[in-house]
Parts: sequence; C-alpha cells; structure tokens
Amino acid sequence: MPNRLADEISPYLLQHSTNPVDWYPWCKEALDAARERDVPILLSIGYSACHWCHVMEKESFENPEIAAIMNAGFVNIKVDREERPDLDSIYMKAVQTMTGQGGWPLTAFLTPDGQPFYGGTYFPPHPSHGLPSFTQILDAIHSAYTEKRDAVLQNALEMQKLLERSLLEKNPKEVSEKSKDLTGQNLIDHSLIFLDSRFDPIHGGFGPAPKFPQPVVLDFAIQSYSHSHDKRTLQIVEQTLTKMARGGIQDHLGNGFHRYSVDSQWLVPHFEKMLYDNALLSRLYLHAFQVTSGHEFKKTAERTLDHIIQDMASPEGGFYSALDADSEGEEGTFYLWTKPEIREILGDTLAAPFEAYYGVSDLGNFEGKNVLHIPQDLKAFAENKGLGSAEIQDQLERAKTLLFEARESREKPLRDEKILSGWNGMAIRSLAEAGGALDNPIYLEAGIKALEFVLSKMRKGDRLLHSYKDGKTSGYAFLEDYAAIGNASIAVYEATLESRWLDEIKWVTDKILELFWDQEKRVFFDGPADGETLIVRARDIMDNATPSGNSLAVELLLKTSQIFGDEHHREISKYVLDREAPLMAQFPSGFGRLLTVLDRSLLPKTTVAIFGDQKNLKTKELLKVLLSFYDPNRIVARKDTNQILNHKIPFLQDGKVGPYPEVQICNEHSCKPLVSDPETLRKQLQFE
Repeated sequence: MPNRLADEISPYLLQHSTNPVDWYPWCKEALDAARERDVPILLSIGYSACHWCHVMEKESFENPEIAAIMNAGFVNIKVDREERPDLDSIYMKAVQTMTGQGGWPLTAFLTPDGQPFYGGTYFPPHPSHGLPSFTQILDAIHSAYTEKRDAVLQNALEMQKLLERSLLEKNPKEVSEKSKDLTGQNLIDHSLIFLDSRFDPIHGGFGPAPKFPQPVVLDFAIQSYSHSHDKRTLQIVEQTLTKMARGGIQDHLGNGFHRYSVDSQWLVPHFEKMLYDNALLSRLYLHAFQVTSGHEFKKTAERTLDHIIQDMASPEGGFYSALDADSEGEEGTFYLWTKPEIREILGDTLAAPFEAYYGVSDLGNFEGKNVLHIPQDLKAFAENKGLGSAEIQDQLERAKTLLFEARESREKPLRDEKILSGWNGMAIRSLAEAGGALDNPIYLEAGIKALEFVLSKMRKGDRLLHSYKDGKTSGYAFLEDYAAIGNASIAVYEATLESRWLDEIKWVTDKILELFWDQEKRVFFDGPADGETLIVRARDIMDNATPSGNSLAVELLLKTSQIFGDEHHREISKYVLDREAPLMAQFPSGFGRLLTVLDRSLLPKTTVAIFGDQKNLKTKELLKVLLSFYDPNRIVARKDTNQILNHKIPFLQDGKVGPYPEVQICNEHSCKPLVSDPETLRKQLQFE
C-alpha cells in the first residue's frame, strides 16, 4: 500500500512512497499528529541522487520490522532537501551543532513543535564502524522521550535558542580579533593566501580527500587574477581545472561532471551528476578560457554545456535537477568498464590507444573496473606513440563514439525530473554568457527558452515558484531562486540587448527587497516574510555546493545599482559586504561568491553603451566582439530611437542614436571615443 508520499511531485519522496514506513511529507497534519499521539517526530532529509540515502532506505526504511518500530514510536516525516532548502538549512545546522558533522541522509528527532533535540546522518541497521544501529537509536530516543521528558524538552529549548542567536549574530565568538580588522583589498589578499595554504600543489584543488570542485571559490580566484595578474593565483586555477578535466570526475564519454571525487586525485568520483555543479563548472571553465585562451578550458566548458542541453533539458525548456549515482542497484555501474568489454566493442586496433590514453588496466581502479581518466597530455601521448595529435585524436574520438553508443544500451541512472527555478537560473546564466562569449546561438537559445519557461510556468500571479514537475508546481520560491533568476536575466539581456529582460530584472529585484530583506534587522532571509512559520526563519549566508542566496542577492543588487542608478541597491550591497567581512575573513572558502562581489566593488566600473537596433547585423558584430572579452565589472545596455525603456539607465541618457550602430565604453568618469568598427572596438578592449 502506498503511503502519504504517493501524491507528492518530488521524485525523492515518490521513491519512498511504497516504504512500509508511514511517512508524512512536511505539513501541519504531521505536527498535529505528533501532538495528538504525544510522540516525537523522526525527520529524514535527503535527495534523489544521494547514494547513502538509497542505502539507508534499502537497509532500514524498506525493512518491515524497523518500519514497525518507527511507526509505533514516532511520526515520520520525509523531506526532499532540494524542494525544502529552508528546512534542510535549519535542521542541518542543528545536527551539526549537536554532533559536529552533517550530511545526507540527515536524521533528526524533533518535539511535536518542530524543535530538534537529537540527530545524526546515516545509521546502519546493525552496529558497525563505531556507529550504533538505527534500531538502537530509535529505542534510546523513545525511552528518553518517555522517561526523561523534561531533559529532552530542555535540550530542545537550548537548541532553539542557539539557532535563533546564530541567525543574526554579527561576529560569532570564533571570529578572531585579526579577522575583524580585515576589510577591502586586505580581505581579498588574506582570502587568496588562505586558499593558497590549502592548495594541493600535486593534484590541484583544496584539502585532502574527498575533494570537491569548489567552482565558486575558483571563480573568485580567476576574477582576482584577471586584474592582479598574480602568477600564483593563476597556477592554482589552471592546475586545478586541468586536473579536474582530465580526472575521472569528468564523464569522458557522455560529458558533464560528477559531484565530487572520493580521492585526492580526482580519479574516482561519487557518480551522481547535479545540474548546479555543471552550471557553475561550465561558467568557471568559460571564464578560464576567456582569461587564459586555453583551448582545453574552452572544450571542457562546451562539453559541460552540451551535457546540460542534451541530458538535462526538458521538452518544455527548463532543466532537470540530477542524475543518480546508482544504476542496476550499484553505484557507478553505468560509467564503469572492464578491459574485455572495451576490447569486444572496439577491437584491438582502436582499443590499444584508447586504453593507454584513458588509463584502462586489467585490474581497474574502482572495484575491479575502470573509471576513464586522462593520465597524460594528448600531445605527449601522441609523440610517445609516434603519431600526430590530429591522428591520435581521430582514433580516440571514433573509439569514444562506439563506447558511448554501447553505454546507451545499459540501464541508465534515474533522472530527477523536477525543475528548480534557482538551479535553472544558474544554468541559464552559464548558457547565456557562453552563447555570447563563444558566439554559439545554440547555447543562447537554450538559455532564453529556459528563462521563458521559468518566468511563465513557474510564476504564479506576482510570485516566483520553487519547483515544477509534470505540470505541477510546489511552493513559493526562496531568496536563492529569485537572485539566481535575476542574475540570469542580466546575462540574457546583455547577450540579446532585448529590453523586455530589463522589466524582469527590475521585477526580480523589487520582489527580493519586498520578500527577503529585513530593513529593521538589516539582513536577507532565505524564506519569504509571508512564508511558513518554522522554529526559526532560515538564513544561511555561507556558500555550500551553490552560492548562498545572500551572496547571489548582493551580487544582483550591485549590478542593478549600476544598471538603474539605484543608490538604495548599492547601499544594501555595501552594508552586507561590510557586515559579513569578519566571517569572510575567518572562513574564506565558505564565501567565494561574496568575495567575488567584494572584489568587484573595489574595481573601476565599466559601462558599455550600445546605440542602435539589436537586430542590425553591425550591432550584432559589435556585441560579439564585446562579449568575447572577460570583464566581470562590465555593464552593457542599449538605446535605440524605436525603443521604449520602462526603466531609466543613467549612462544611456546623454547618448544619441546615429544613423549606424555605435559603442561607447566608459570607465568611472572617463569615456573612450564612440566606435562603429568591430576591429577598432577590439583594440579598445585589448588596452582596457
């Protein structure tokens, strides 16, 4: 018999709809049931592509005996962290405070009022590796709640107070005196030194295994290098991106990046693929190409964007959320190869160079099978084989095509086909920027189609919605959603020069200030002011796998202050940057996007006024040249005699539209001569 999750739209919740556990989704009915039964709540949070979530489901939630214990002693609530990031943020912070660690599946025990008093992550069905069994935990919690209720409630009350204080505390105790004094360029320099101290000089990346790509931090480093020209910063970026692109963390047959590497070499990945990772990484590699002209970075950016379009696009235009790590009941099965399998498909002639180049061995590198990776440079490999790079490249491409076709016949990983507005915003921004920078209309058209989808199908009245699947929507959007869509709208506007996107940018920023900015407390909250009342109002200012809603909003407001000349937007962005500076100094790796915004706020502003019809071929040629150059502090806008602008753009006001398209670049208070020739514009940009 299906449980209460059968009517949900989340693929993760639907995966649990046939469990013998009497699951509730998060709802008032569940909390009321806990009060009426006088039992605690067992809250389990995960997501569809989470390998250990699947393991705990198989071991415990599908076990009738364990399910019976859960049903008898608890009201059980299952939450998709991607659908309810506010709940995940609150209860993850509580579990991390209680245990010193977090992760998914997240297991938290709450009072009927939703206050957490105990928690952890994965629990095995039997005691192992120093962990108690899940049944031992259930029995202990039930006994404590029954026999030591006062102590449990006191613990819950203290945790509630801790969570409330942590939301608004400006300078937590762990912030050092030295960190409090770091601001402006000193804070930027300090953060780069911190990243350098954690840099792995052999394999790239930061810290030991498991190793995460950290695209937000690396994008900050690229931006810093683009104006500082510090060689060490460039080395950190180039080495990390090269090692990742050649490691097993990238899918060398089907494109796209996996979630992270379980080792320090980027060799063996955790095989799930997330939309946000590939959105952020494609933009990172694009920027690296623009700054360094590295062909491998361009190729990697294109392959990653191709994965988003080919594997994650819905027919309606939006992008799906994730591909599972598991298939055929095992992690990574879809992506792994044995040497005999490769030989059978390719034959000896093609197999030999392919196996050598992609590190295939008899013993394999993951449970007797091979994760494809590139242990050496193509040019060096070709020279070693006595062949030209073009010839060996042709052989490898033919082999990859044959293996990809063979792989397509395997059972594919589950695709989570819910569409999240914030993650789509990140993908749209990458596609729009790449469409302009690489002069690729396919990328730009995919980005525009997705943005039109979100703003039509995922907008109800005057509100953006968070999640969509099969024509059904779920919940109002969060700060991250609005801010990501706002930044995406700016990218689409600059790549198309269509004034309709200015209206959307203004709408988004107005909604952000209305729903998420608390003028009295002077902070952004993640959930809307009129949203569901939880034990605290969610506010997570540090970047995780994605930039925080706080940093995305500050980034957007800094941009809109320059586009529309809105001083209020500039004041808010400056205030937040100043407020969070001590924490940024203490934890630079957790504030990559906010550091990026801080760095931009210190740089001279560049405005580019384009005068002319956006459909004019000459206008398009000028825009093509302009967008090929990397300038994170550039604002582009267009004025035309036939154009009606609903919003004032100060740097367009004095310019006059002539008989042919022209461009004028201004830095702070000085402007270059108007140009109408693409090559002259290129020369101006080269000497910026």
